[in-house]
Amino acid sequence: MPRTIRFHLDENCDQAVAEGLRRRGVDVTTTPEAGLLTASDDEQLEHARRENRVIFTQDADFLRVHAARVSHTGIVYCHQQSRSVGEIIRGLVMIWEVLDPEDMRTRVEFL
Repeated sequence: MPRTIRFHLDENCDQAVAEGLRRRGVDVTTTPEAGLLTASDDEQLEHARRENRVIFTQDADFLRVHAARVSHTGIVYCHQQSRSVGEIIRGLVMIWEVLDPEDMRTRVEFL
């Protein structure tokens, strides 16, 4: 298991977030890159579980999934249009620097 968090960005995320994280050395996949553009939230979560990745999303449906106590490897949520790309990147980098994958298991962090 990786010792640092690896992220998966869902389809609602700006590609600039992935690019900014990669420039800082963060391991990131995106929904389009993973071939999951038409995938359901459950399929996205399953992909993240298989890859041991924390999902970053701006889709409140993932909060409902969490509330239903569906097992996941971690969710970082940011309400749409509430933060700039730079603010999102800084928030995700802070999570990456401070927490490890086990800290995020079944947890939601809000940006």
